[in-house]
Amino acid sequence: MWYQPYIYSIYIRMSANETIRTRQVFKLAAIDDQEKFKPLPPPTGTYPYHLDIKQVLPDLPAHKMVFHMTGDTGGIMLPAFKQRVAAEMVKQYHDAAEPADRPSFFFHLGDVVYNYGQAAHYYPQFFEIYEQYPGPIFAIAGNHDADLDPLDPKSPQSLDAFVHVFCDTKPQAVSFAGNSKRYSNIQPNIYWTLKTPLADIICMYSNVPRFGTITPEEKEWFIQELKNAKRSKGEKALILCIHHAPYSGDTNHGSSMPMQLFLNAAFEAADNIPDAVFSGHVHNYQRFNKQYANGKIVPFIVAGAGGYADLHKIAPLNDFSFPDKNSLLNNVILEKYCDTVHGFLKISIEKTKEQLVLQGDYYTIPAVDDVSSTASLFDSFKINLTEK
Repeated sequence: MWYQPYIYSIYIRMSANETIRTRQVFKLAAIDDQEKFKPLPPPTGTYPYHLDIKQVLPDLPAHKMVFHMTGDTGGIMLPAFKQRVAAEMVKQYHDAAEPADRPSFFFHLGDVVYNYGQAAHYYPQFFEIYEQYPGPIFAIAGNHDADLDPLDPKSPQSLDAFVHVFCDTKPQAVSFAGNSKRYSNIQPNIYWTLKTPLADIICMYSNVPRFGTITPEEKEWFIQELKNAKRSKGEKALILCIHHAPYSGDTNHGSSMPMQLFLNAAFEAADNIPDAVFSGHVHNYQRFNKQYANGKIVPFIVAGAGGYADLHKIAPLNDFSFPDKNSLLNNVILEKYCDTVHGFLKISIEKTKEQLVLQGDYYTIPAVDDVSSTASLFDSFKINLTEK
């Protein structure tokens, strides 16, 4: 396997008097609210909860797959941010020079709606916003999608609305989607795997608590998915999507120790590590590189600036409220971040006779009142997944 060179520097110098953060943090003041755990809804499909993308996109090219990705798009206040992100993704679809370069779908990293996951929130925060998006939308559930409003007189169960929108048994009109023409998707479970010709995308559900929770049943399923994916090494990318970010340098959440410990244990049990990990939950963009003991370097990407109005700032250096000295944080470098504007990812996976390459491009949107400008490329990363 080919790996990217690893950077060991603690800080990257910007000027003689300025440094930027390159280590993730834990937040001392954060409370791990495990009492917010919510029971999972029953699966709508059968074990092992696979969805072949050709059931949704039968004409997907075999040699190249392009798709959008971002998270935390919900919220009612200041909707212009999410509207602009959606508009820029639609523009990229229509401006693609070749059909193979056109994004085929949008993968949502969770928190489709805020602050609770009621059905009434889905039209203004999701269906109306993405009415013009030309492709299907897949999603993992975020903590706000799963949380319940204790004052709701209808007393829905956790994820009732999310299941209707994304985990239906057949594509059909959604009763609470207003006049939207977007049909429901057919994901087989809250945790599931999207099977594509060029990638297996393992889609985790990390529940409601601030730092995430994985049930024993989901952990067992996940380890088995990692084991099965070893058969496709060098032939397919292995991507993991999980809402709660294992690594973060922000001041609102910080890194999730439970998710770090969970992933470390699962990767060891399966003897397999994904090629890339994508999360939301934190409302900004961060790209980490983690080097494992076998030498493999994995990008951990936080892409949670998809439209929720409030962005999360990166912690200042030497702030004792946000310690960055812990053995769990070693061998992980924050390579690039943006905590001032909203944005989204465009992921491309291409297979040639010589190699299989995953490329990620992160675009930031211009000011919402600047209608003359388009999204700007902020960061790019590339992974050669060809076995050697």
